Amino acid sequence: MHKTSTTSRIGRMLNVFGSAVAVASATRTGHQPIASDLRALGIAPVQFSSIHRN
Repeated sequence: MHKTSTTSRIGRMLNVFGSAVAVASATRTGHQPIASDLRALGIAPVQFSSIHRN
């Protein structure tokens, strides 16, 4: 495995983890998460906004 591909994979993994933290934080405080964070997690922003939370 090349160094750049390993670095690239680690970077993508950290981006996904960051998106997960951002989405969790937004939902915990009752806010709509940023669409790009939702898409990074494979969640359609339109479908997410249709979820009714208590």
